[in-house]
Amino acid sequence: MTSAQVDKGQPDGPESAEAVTAGEGYQRGLGARQIQMIAIGGAIGTGLFLGAGKAIDRAGPSLILAYAIAGLVIFFIMRALGELLMYRPVSGSFSEYAREFLGPFFGFVTGWTYWLFWVVTGITEVTAAATYMTYWWDIPQWLSALVFTVILYGANLISVKLFGELEFWFSMVKVTAIIGMILICAGVLTIGFSDAGDTATVANLWNDGGFFPEGIGGTLMTLQIVMFAFLAVELVGVTAGESKDPKTVLPKAINTVPWRIAVFYVGALIMILSVVPWSNFKPGVSPFVAAFEEMGLGIGAAIVNFVVLTAALSSCNSGMYSTGRMLRDLALNGQGPKAFTRLTRNGLPLAGTTFSAALMLVGVWINYQWPGEAFNYVVSFATISGMWAWIMILVCQIRYRARADRGELPQSSFKAPGAPFSSWFALGFIGLVIVMMAIDEDARISLYCAPLWGLILGVSYLTLKSRNPGNTSFAKR
Repeated sequence: MTSAQVDKGQPDGPESAEAVTAGEGYQRGLGARQIQMIAIGGAIGTGLFLGAGKAIDRAGPSLILAYAIAGLVIFFIMRALGELLMYRPVSGSFSEYAREFLGPFFGFVTGWTYWLFWVVTGITEVTAAATYMTYWWDIPQWLSALVFTVILYGANLISVKLFGELEFWFSMVKVTAIIGMILICAGVLTIGFSDAGDTATVANLWNDGGFFPEGIGGTLMTLQIVMFAFLAVELVGVTAGESKDPKTVLPKAINTVPWRIAVFYVGALIMILSVVPWSNFKPGVSPFVAAFEEMGLGIGAAIVNFVVLTAALSSCNSGMYSTGRMLRDLALNGQGPKAFTRLTRNGLPLAGTTFSAALMLVGVWINYQWPGEAFNYVVSFATISGMWAWIMILVCQIRYRARADRGELPQSSFKAPGAPFSSWFALGFIGLVIVMMAIDEDARISLYCAPLWGLILGVSYLTLKSRNPGNTSFAKR
């Protein structure tokens, strides 16, 4: 049963995409230009600007191959999502599809887990943004975090169009920075200017210990870092209920995934590692900053600091947007407080967004008071919870395709190529990443948190179900 059906008391059965969206009550305020940039920005974050330094140190130039293979998997995930979106474009899509194809419990778990993912991500990103501000001004970190949170919260309550406009410009900054870096590196390689001109060569990709200097094992151990960098690429699915002409805009945005990854990840790393030998990069230092320093362009550090600041604010902005929609979808299905169902005159989920923003502020305070391991344990859970959404997308697409092929559901106008085999391949790859996380001591803590969160959700679900025996949202299909 869809959100619209629960809200209106309609019977089960296939509905048109237009009917479902109209029943949700959202306004279509996101245009093609904004959707494209939301899709692009979702694939570019601090995982690339900062996290890639640690991955380069572990794998060397072979990190390029890791990003290329992971990028292919991300494309399979996004095409699987696209097939579902064209079948039925709804806001809160991940939990809605899990509810339809796997049952109410999985919809409950997916919705609350994705909500938690964005709350935790918002906490870390707004805190990171406050930290970046100290590069220019000596101001209290809590004050910057408070100002950023209030500004983004206000923007999300004005209109969905303003949210889209902020994301457009945040993404534009990130895209411009990467393209600028690629062009500068290309100039160093071809013309030979800057301090790195004499040593810059494509041969740096294999001269220092070969393409796999740390062996295949070193490359495999970077997979979790690589996949974490792509978290939030699925955000375009949450915008489905508020997109103008989703059947045209969303497929175009999803089909840009291959070239986005090819240019912004693979292309950027090829250029950087050609100009600067991989052994010169260190964990915890942005490869972009390190490359600028090697080329003698001191202004690069300030530029990258501004870029990672916008990347952090972009992620927090996306978190506020998606959490409100997820909470409303859960509430419409009786799996969350009824207060979260209400919309403002502009079609915005005020209660859900406010509740999530308040938790983000509490998280900033916690980080200020106890910046040690207790907070890091919570942060590490964001990674595994984000991948849960990918798993649900793939499993639901496999279930949907099987039912559509049997004639039980209408065929999607945007079929995933190679499915269901491509979806099974992506699931297997995610399984490999989870195994690598279990081996890696730094990432293992997130796997410890998952069973605890699952237990909390299981108890909560059974409690809600027992208190609402007549609610059809808890009935098995």
